[in-house]
Amino acid sequence: MKTLGFLIQKEFLQVRRNRMMLPVIFVVPIVQLLILVHAATFELKNVNFAVADLDRTPVSASLVRDFSSSPYFNLVAYCPTEKEGMHHLYEGSAGMVLVIPRHFGKDRAVGVRTPTVQILLDAVNGTNAGIIQAYSMRIIGTYSARMLSESPVIIPEAMRPVAWRTEVRHWFNPELNFKTFMVPGILVLLVTIIGFLLSGMNVVREKEIGTIEQINVTPVKKYHFIAAKLIPFWIIGLFELALGLAVGKLAFDIPMAGSLWLIFLSAAVYLIVVLSMGLLVSTVSENQQQSMFISFFFMMIFILMSGLFTSVDSIPAWADVINSFNPVAYFIKIMRMVLLKGSGFYDILPPLLSIAGLAALTLSLAVWRYRKVG
Repeated sequence: MKTLGFLIQKEFLQVRRNRMMLPVIFVVPIVQLLILVHAATFELKNVNFAVADLDRTPVSASLVRDFSSSPYFNLVAYCPTEKEGMHHLYEGSAGMVLVIPRHFGKDRAVGVRTPTVQILLDAVNGTNAGIIQAYSMRIIGTYSARMLSESPVIIPEAMRPVAWRTEVRHWFNPELNFKTFMVPGILVLLVTIIGFLLSGMNVVREKEIGTIEQINVTPVKKYHFIAAKLIPFWIIGLFELALGLAVGKLAFDIPMAGSLWLIFLSAAVYLIVVLSMGLLVSTVSENQQQSMFISFFFMMIFILMSGLFTSVDSIPAWADVINSFNPVAYFIKIMRMVLLKGSGFYDILPPLLSIAGLAALTLSLAVWRYRKVG
């Protein structure tokens, strides 16, 4: 244990003396957290739209007013014809065109035909088009309900449809705040960067400066060396998580419905996985640049398939099999379950056991792959 203590002390001294590593550990993650949470959102506001009002009645003007008064839309053009509205869509000055046909107000007043409107969307970005369509349907639905309640047409009691009332309640994130959903995932990303990238580069740096050969010919045991390489970044990763949770609470007021002890227990196991992967990458890399490229290659796959930015429920079966070896996906699930839902130990046990299994596998591979000479 005394030998291990000296080696751990050496690792912390190396981290402190490396002027490039200290900002990466303490400054970059916090800046990333503050920026990425605002950037990584699917919320759209002030979407430019044009109106082709062919009816020109107070009824159609009321619908246009509902759109323009919404925080999601910004009226940029009032077009006399549908063709002119399409011109704004083609040139990119508007993301949507609202077309109100002739006799829209008459159809509503007479009640013989159902009034209809047309929405034309710029669907080059399919995700944005889907969100704009959802916003539009919500506004039109509210408008229709209001118009129906104000309708002068008297419907006989026998023909009156049954009234249904739908009440929507959103659990765990009632205000649909996207930052509340994203912060736990961003914290996982920051811990992954600390564990995966920096631990691997630290070992490769010793290869470049030649100190690893000096260690290899000493009586230092193989497990002493590996433990000394993992433990400092394991401690730094837990500290980074604690700092990120504090910033998330103070800056974004994220809920912490569950036990923080479960978060740190899961993080302790998760860090073993990413640290072992960093060590494994370092054993096949000859320099820091090569280690960085290999690390980013795997990190991009893990992050994009983790459900951090998009749902993975619809991925094909073969990709789901690959994703079962993705530790980032399991830890993001645990973070959101504990912080947002208040899940207990037995609720997170399946993903936690998966992380533990991956930790045993990656650590075994890293120990097996590392060759100590001497």
